[in-house]
Amino acid sequence: MKMSPLPLLLAACFASTALTPAHAAVKPAQAAPKAQLKVDYQKFTLPNGLEVIFHIDRSDPVVAVNLTAHVGSAREKAGRTGFAHLFEHLLFLESENLGKGGLDKMTARIGGSGANGSTSQDRTNYLQTVPKDALEKMIWAEADKLGWFINTVTDPVLAKEKQVVKNEKRQGVDNAPYGHTRYVINKALYPADHPYNWQVIGSLDDLQNATLDDVKEFFRLWYVPNNVTLVLAGDFDPIQARKWVEKYFSEIKRGQPIKAIAKRPGVVKQTVKLAHEDNFAKLPELTMAWPTVEDLHPDSYALEVLAEYLSQTKRAPFYKVLVEDSKVAPSVQIGNQTSEIAGQFMLRVRAFENKRLDDVAGEVDKAFAKFEKEGISERDLNRIKAGLETRFYNSVSSVLGKSALLAEYNYLNGNPGYVADSIKKTLAVTPADVKRVYDTYIKGKPFVATSFVPKGKLELALSGSNKADVVEEKVVQGAEAAVDPTANAAYAKTPSSFDRSKEPPYGLSPAVKVPQVWDTKLANGMRVLGIENKEVPLVQFDIAIDGGLLLDKADKVGVANLMARMMTQGTAKKTPQELEEAIQQLGASINVSARTEDVRITVNTLARNFQATLDLVEEILLQPRWDEKEFALIKQSVLSQIRQQDAEPNAIASRNFAKLVYGKDDPRSRNILGTTESVNAITIDDLKAFYQANVSPSVARMHVVGALPKASAAASLAGLGRDWKAKPVALPAVATAASAPAPAKVYFVDVPDAKQSVLQVGYRALAVTDPDYYPATVTNYILGGGGFASRLTQQLREGKGYTYGINSNFGGSKSAGPFVIASGVRSNVTLESTQLVKQILQDYPKTYSDADLETTKNFLIKSNARAFETAGAKLAMLDNISKYGWRADYVKERERIVQSMTLPQIQALSQKYLDPSKMVWLVVGDAKTQLPRMKELGFDEPVLIER
Repeated sequence: MKMSPLPLLLAACFASTALTPAHAAVKPAQAAPKAQLKVDYQKFTLPNGLEVIFHIDRSDPVVAVNLTAHVGSAREKAGRTGFAHLFEHLLFLESENLGKGGLDKMTARIGGSGANGSTSQDRTNYLQTVPKDALEKMIWAEADKLGWFINTVTDPVLAKEKQVVKNEKRQGVDNAPYGHTRYVINKALYPADHPYNWQVIGSLDDLQNATLDDVKEFFRLWYVPNNVTLVLAGDFDPIQARKWVEKYFSEIKRGQPIKAIAKRPGVVKQTVKLAHEDNFAKLPELTMAWPTVEDLHPDSYALEVLAEYLSQTKRAPFYKVLVEDSKVAPSVQIGNQTSEIAGQFMLRVRAFENKRLDDVAGEVDKAFAKFEKEGISERDLNRIKAGLETRFYNSVSSVLGKSALLAEYNYLNGNPGYVADSIKKTLAVTPADVKRVYDTYIKGKPFVATSFVPKGKLELALSGSNKADVVEEKVVQGAEAAVDPTANAAYAKTPSSFDRSKEPPYGLSPAVKVPQVWDTKLANGMRVLGIENKEVPLVQFDIAIDGGLLLDKADKVGVANLMARMMTQGTAKKTPQELEEAIQQLGASINVSARTEDVRITVNTLARNFQATLDLVEEILLQPRWDEKEFALIKQSVLSQIRQQDAEPNAIASRNFAKLVYGKDDPRSRNILGTTESVNAITIDDLKAFYQANVSPSVARMHVVGALPKASAAASLAGLGRDWKAKPVALPAVATAASAPAPAKVYFVDVPDAKQSVLQVGYRALAVTDPDYYPATVTNYILGGGGFASRLTQQLREGKGYTYGINSNFGGSKSAGPFVIASGVRSNVTLESTQLVKQILQDYPKTYSDADLETTKNFLIKSNARAFETAGAKLAMLDNISKYGWRADYVKERERIVQSMTLPQIQALSQKYLDPSKMVWLVVGDAKTQLPRMKELGFDEPVLIER
C-alpha cells in the first residue's frame, strides 16, 4: 500500500522546458492568456482541530478523498524508526466498525480506485477516488481510521505487518541496484540526531524491536484531528458533505498541541567520500549531495531552476561535458530535493561500464567550471519557465492530483492555495538569483560523495573513499515465527454518540457518461479518433505506428528501439538542440518510443499551441536527421541499459518469462533493447531501412484528447494527411499460441545472495479479441486482479506476510498474450510462497462464491464512474477502439458481460484458464539456498537457466 514518497506536486511543474527560438522557422506559440494557475477551494476547521478542504469539480461523477496526517519519519525517535510508514500500512487493515480488511472490501464493493497511501519524511496520506454515490461511506471509513482504529492493533497484527514492511524494504532497497544510496547519503549529510538522518522505511532492527506499546504511543501522539487535513475534491454537494464530516469526525478528541518542527539544514563540514560494492550493480555510479534549504524557502525556487539548467537539456553544461565531450555517461541527473525542514542538491551519474569515478568527478568539475564561466542567460531562464503552465495543468488534471496539491500546501504553511504564490516566485527568478544560490550552496562547498560499484570493482570508486556502512540483512531459513492474523483482538469498543457499525447507504447512483468519440480519416487513409475535453486547456495525442519489435530482424533486435529514440534527435531542418528548444518553446513534450507491437509518438501541449506542436511532429516524422553523433551516444546508452538489466532481478525475470511462454522463435520473446551483440551490429543504415520500410500511415492510428473540437483538429491535420504518403507494410501474422512453449516446470535463475525471490508464474493464454478474454479477466478479479481484495494478496501478504505485493492478470493483443502471476517474496519462503500460489489456483474453482461474484460485479460496474477521468484513460479507450475495431461504447458491452456472468461460468473459466499444471514457474533468486527446495513444488527437477 505504499507508493514512493510523493514530492510536492508543484515540483513536477518545474521539469525542464525551453523558450528559445530555433534557427529554422517554426510557427510561434500563441500568446498566453492571463491563465489562472490556481486551484479554488473552501476551508474550515472543526472544533477538535481537523482542517477540512473542499474543491468542487463537476467534470466526472467522482470524488477524491485524501486524509493527510502531518507526521512522517521526521517525527520519529532514533532507535524507533519506520513508525509513520508502518502506520501507513496498519490503518488499512482493520478498524472497530469496518472490521478486518474492511476498507479494502468496501473499496471493491463501491468501485473505488484502490485505497492507497504514501509516507514521506514529513507526512503520511491515505487516499482514493470513489464514485460520488459512495462519498458518505468514505467519510465514515476515514473517520474510523482516526478515532476507532488503534484498539484493533494486536501483537499478531503487528508481527505480520512488520514482515510486509520488511518485504517492501527488501524489494525497493536491499534487492535493488543502488538501493542503499539514499541511506548512505543521509547518514553523512545529517547529524545522528537530525530527523532526516534515517530513512522513511526505517531500519529492519527498529521495526523488529518495536513493541505494541511503542506503536500505540506513537499513534495517540500524532494521529489526532489537530494534526490532520481532510481534502474532498470532485463532484459533491459541499453543504451535505460538511454535515457528514461534522457527524463522523467531530467527536474524535483533539490531541496534545503539536509543536512546529524547527527548520534545520544538513551539515557537511568537510567533504565525505564513501564507497560500497553493490551486489546488483553492473555499472559504477557517483552521487554527490550538498545541504541546501527547505520547501518554500525563498532560495528553493532558484535552486530548482539551477538544477534544471545544469543537466536537463542538450544546452546544459553537464550534458555538453559529460555526455557529448568526454562520453563518460549516457546522462546526468541533478535535482534540488526539498522537504519541510531541510533540502539537498543532488547529482547522480551512472557511468559507462568500467569507468573510474575519479575520471567522472573530474568531468563534473569541468561542467561546474563551464557554468561558472557562462552563467545562465535570460533566454535560458525563460525557456525553463515556459512549460510551467502546461505542467501545472497536468498536475491538476485529476481530482486526486488536486487533492494532493491542496493537502501538501496546507500542511506546509496552512495555505492550500499557495500554489499560485509558488508559481509567481518561480517566474520571478533571475539569472543573478541562480548564480547567487550556486555560489551560496554549491561552489567550493563540502559535499557527500558516494561510489556504488559492482562487486569486486572497488578500484573504480573515488580515491580516498571510506567503506560505506551498509547494513546487509542475513536471510535465515525459518527465522520468522508464524503468526495468526485471523485472531480477533479483545477490547472495549470506543464509545460514540451513534451506532457507527452501520455502513452508511449509497447516495444517488451517478450516470456514467461514456465520452463522445469523433472519428475521421485523413487523405492518406490514417484513421483519427478524438474526444473533446475542456477540463484543462491541454491537448494530448499519440500516433501508433504498428510494428515495433515485431518487425525487428532476428539478428538485429534493437533497431526499432534505436530508430524511435533517434526520431527526436533533430530533423533535416533542425539540429538536435534546435529541435529540443523548438518543442520547449511551446511548453510541449514530444516523445517517440518503440514497444512490442508499435512505435508510438506521444505528445502533450497547450491547446492554443496544438498547430505549432503538430507541425514539429510532422517534421520529426517526415524529415528525420539521422545524426551520426547522436546515434553513437544513444547506442552507447542502450548498451549500458542492457548491461544494468543483467543484474536487476525484475528485469531478469521479465526477460526469461517472455522466452519461456512465447518460445524462442516468436519476436515477443525478445528484449526490445536487443542484446549486446545485436546492438553492436546495428548501423545507422539499419535504422534508415527500418524507417523507409515500416513507418507509414497505412499501419498508423492517431488519437487526440483535449480542448479541441473535431473541426479544428481535422483542419490542423490536413497537412499531415497530404504530406505523409502511404505505402504498404507487411505485419507478422497474428499468433494464437507459443511456437514452442516451455513445459510446466520450475525454472530458476541464480542471483547470488538475493534478499528476495522474484516469481513469475503463467503461460501463453488468450488474445484480447478472443470471446473468452474479457470473461477470463472478470474471473481473475478475485484471484489477483482486485488489488487488496484479491485472494493472492489476502493470503500471501495479509495472511502470511510473505510479500509486499502480488497480482495476476491476462495480457494480450490481437495475438495471444500471457496470463501471469508476479511477486517478490522473502527469500526464505520461496518454496512456501509458490506452494501457496499453487494451492490457491487449484482451489479457486471450488472456493469461488456467490459473494465473490457480487463483489466483482459491483467493482467492475461501479468503477466505470471514474474509468475515463484522465486524458490518459481516454487515450487508452481510443487506442482500443482503433486497434480492435470496437464500438465507441464498448464499455457498455463489457458491463453487459459482467452482469450476465454466473457462478458456473466463472468456475468453468477458472478450470480452463487458471490451471497451475499448464504454467511455467519462474524463480529469480539465490540458488544455493532456494533451488534445492523447489523440487518439493511437484514439477520434477527444477531447471537452472542462464541469465
